[in-house]
Amino acid sequence: MADGRLYLDYNATAPLLPAAREAMLEAMALPGNPSSVHAEGRQARAVVSRAREAVARLCQVTAAQVTFCSGATEAANHVLTPDFRMGRSAVRVSRLLVSAVEHPAVLAGGRFGADQLSVLPVDTAGRLDLDALDAALAAHDPSTGQVMLALQLANNETGVIQPVRVAADRVKAHHGLMVVDAVQGAGRLSLSLDELGADFLILSGHKMGGPKGVGALVSAGETLMPAPLLRGGGQEKGHRGGTENLTGLAGVCAAAGIAADGLADIAAVATMRDGMEAGMRDLAPDVILHGAIAERLANTSFFSLPGLKAETAQIAFDMEGVAVSAGSACSSGKIGESHVLKAMGADADLGAIRVSLGHAHTIEDIERFLDVFGTINARRLARKATQTAA
Repeated sequence: MADGRLYLDYNATAPLLPAAREAMLEAMALPGNPSSVHAEGRQARAVVSRAREAVARLCQVTAAQVTFCSGATEAANHVLTPDFRMGRSAVRVSRLLVSAVEHPAVLAGGRFGADQLSVLPVDTAGRLDLDALDAALAAHDPSTGQVMLALQLANNETGVIQPVRVAADRVKAHHGLMVVDAVQGAGRLSLSLDELGADFLILSGHKMGGPKGVGALVSAGETLMPAPLLRGGGQEKGHRGGTENLTGLAGVCAAAGIAADGLADIAAVATMRDGMEAGMRDLAPDVILHGAIAERLANTSFFSLPGLKAETAQIAFDMEGVAVSAGSACSSGKIGESHVLKAMGADADLGAIRVSLGHAHTIEDIERFLDVFGTINARRLARKATQTAA
């Protein structure tokens, strides 16, 4: 980075892409409201339409299946509801199933009551326990309404990829609904709704190099939709009221296009991540790489150093000019016990450091990280030796 710092926290926010910034600056100059019918309004509406088409291409759906909102948290609260409509008919969902490692926006259950929410366990790698899913589906009483499973495509802390299609097939066998939090998947994994078996998919603009404050709920069709969370002037076909964030959507349009074309280059990121982890093992043979036995996002590493608290390590990295996370960055900057580590049966009190890479990183960046890692580890070992001698 220009200030000499090294940013390794793409899972929290990917830096704004130059193409997205340029598109946003152009959109800021447009005076029209997208809902206005005059020439200026039509020009603004064209920006929204292009963004919808770009997100649709990313998810391999039609533009009509994309509903824009303020971010993934809003999208989650929109779709996680007992109340759906199929045309003019009401559809009731009476049970929400989530895994224990979901993002807090999903774990909170949206508009479901606490008595309607069931949290399913995961294995030591952080993957959904499919036997527990089967048991929960078998125990559901369909006479009360449908069942819904909300599951991450990939975990934001560990990068572990969930068995989404397998879970979706089991949910469909019970005539349930499948919601996939694909926030961390854009530009890293295929987001085809058909391949995933998803009824709904959640996206966030700033995770793929677009701006903060823009997200989308993508549906498998136009017939079955959740009751609106925000009612207003009929924007987004009545699914989400409020004037569209024109500037933000211009940025999302550019970012989604780049994400859709970026899968071919993800192998290079995986090579860097694997080399980084090999280097960490050489420097600290006792390093714990959480979720490494499972299939993971190519850009993500989540590790602990025995005897070194994650928050202490994060501060040490920051002081050396390297930005990493101590778990998720979605708790107002607070560092606390990772619910993901706890669900996996790991030492949640010790915590873990997350390194998340992007296409802009280089081998030189990895070498710099390892230099700092080595320095921090040497201090850890020296402190341990002193404590042993005492």
